[in-house]
Amino acid sequence: MSELILIRHAQASFGHENYDNLSELGHDQAALLGSLFDKLNIAPDRVVIGTQKRHQQTLENFNLKCQVDKHPGWNEYDFKDLLLAEFGPNIPQEIFTDRKTHFKTLRSTVTNWMNAKLPNATESWEDFSLRISSALEFSCDLACKQVVVVTSGGPISRVVATTLNAPKEEMMTLNLQIKNTSVSKFIYTPRSFYLHSFNSTPQFDGDNAHLLTYS
Repeated sequence: MSELILIRHAQASFGHENYDNLSELGHDQAALLGSLFDKLNIAPDRVVIGTQKRHQQTLENFNLKCQVDKHPGWNEYDFKDLLLAEFGPNIPQEIFTDRKTHFKTLRSTVTNWMNAKLPNATESWEDFSLRISSALEFSCDLACKQVVVVTSGGPISRVVATTLNAPKEEMMTLNLQIKNTSVSKFIYTPRSFYLHSFNSTPQFDGDNAHLLTYS
């Protein structure tokens, strides 16, 4: 029996032209979680990350000394590309500056995408789902007792929804709940794969509650 731990990246740079960098708060969030690894019994034999900067930057704050592999299947879906497929070149700018508008549009656009209503999207929903499955298979090394994956909210919510046999639309309900640097745990064996815990953030208990973010 082995444990797979999916960690969402720390806060990225919302509202900036290059979102794919951790904010100053994001670096603090990642360092805080890393400092609690011993207490949380996180000591992986192997780490797998996506290929986006925010995944690498989050990992660097953990100061882990073990094998690190990359798999692009753990990358987030390209929301900017989905917006182009939804709106064309005239994307409303408040989507990138107002959090309420951002999350409302995120839900509606991704729901349209998963229901094949955005045929011009570069990556289809089916291809996204297949690459998540490929990344999961790549990461679940039976020779390891514990594997840590640093990824994004979309892939985590897709894995959780699939594991629970939930309707695909439930992915967005899960996606919008996932906190930065949250920890979701799975148990896997040669014959089984199941969810053990979801979206845990003990690092933000008590005096650290003000550090909690969702984007």
